[in-house]
Amino acid sequence: MSLRIGDAAPNFKADTSIGEIDFYEFLGDSWGVLFSHPADYTPVCTTELGRTAALKGEFEKRNVKVLALSVDSAESHKGWISDINETQNTNVEFPIIADEDKTVADLYDMIHPNASETLTVRSLFIISPDKKVKLMLTYPASTGRNFNEVLRVIDSLQLTANYSVATPADWKDGDDVVVMNSIKTEDIPAKFPKGHKVIKPYLRTTPQPNK
Repeated sequence: MSLRIGDAAPNFKADTSIGEIDFYEFLGDSWGVLFSHPADYTPVCTTELGRTAALKGEFEKRNVKVLALSVDSAESHKGWISDINETQNTNVEFPIIADEDKTVADLYDMIHPNASETLTVRSLFIISPDKKVKLMLTYPASTGRNFNEVLRVIDSLQLTANYSVATPADWKDGDDVVVMNSIKTEDIPAKFPKGHKVIKPYLRTTPQPNK
């Protein structure tokens, strides 16, 4: 059965480019990003891993740990990392899972047979500290992911986990947010003292509360 948002993220042990890990132990109390790649030494994947490495500071300040995955071996990963570092002018330090037997790919439904019988699609999962799946993105092998969007979604998930708000279309960190409809309009000032705007009874906005 495929995973859904809100499900517990399956735990696993796996060999990686930095040695064997237990997924839950690796994450600890952090948020996690687990994302798959069709294969090592492929051009789009090379740019994606390079971009992720370049964003190390952005992930760290959000308390996010990153793990990549492909179905090639750990030794293959190590050679590929050297190429990534060279061509993308970066330093890949996060682990790349060696999922040669496709155990993790099967757990996370990363292989879509109508796209490829053997290679993973570009799946990405965001996992919360309580080990729940909070977001799933799936791209075809031909399309590289937008990591600014990944960071934007993490900002939204972390904000909405702590405040009774939602983030509107094209929201980015610092923009106004939507007050959840579970909050009565008369109760908004006590919860959100920065002010609010009533556009419709069901559409109320307030400045981002953690800024």
